[in-house]
Amino acid sequence: EAISVPWKNLPRKTTKLYFAMRVLENYESSEGRNACEASLSDLPAVLALRKDMCDKMSSSESQIPTALLERLLAAGKKQHPPVCAILGGILGQEVIKSISGKGDPIKNFFYYDAADGKGIAEDIPPLSSD
Repeated sequence: EAISVPWKNLPRKTTKLYFAMRVLENYESSEGRNACEASLSDLPAVLALRKDMCDKMSSSESQIPTALLERLLAAGKKQHPPVCAILGGILGQEVIKSISGKGDPIKNFFYYDAADGKGIAEDIPPLSSD
């Protein structure tokens, strides 16, 4: 539900990774590909989809920098052991919180940007069913 929220309803400080990942996810889905199968050769088509999605969501294309899309496409299915270790530690912490019932769970989206070494937890509330 949270990924179907219109972009204009998202918090102002939502990370650009959220928007970039939505574009890549939609591109791979529309092309019938599995996750992370897009590559740098797909950049022109991804940029066209970014424009279409931004137009539909009444959002600026600057919200999703081309350099970020290039970086994500270049990474592909590569695994970076330090990043895997960080995410594994965070996941383990969340499992312990869930089992013990102590502490608040992480928000519903967690992004780790290896370029700047920051982990970002996003709370994207689903659309209300009013």
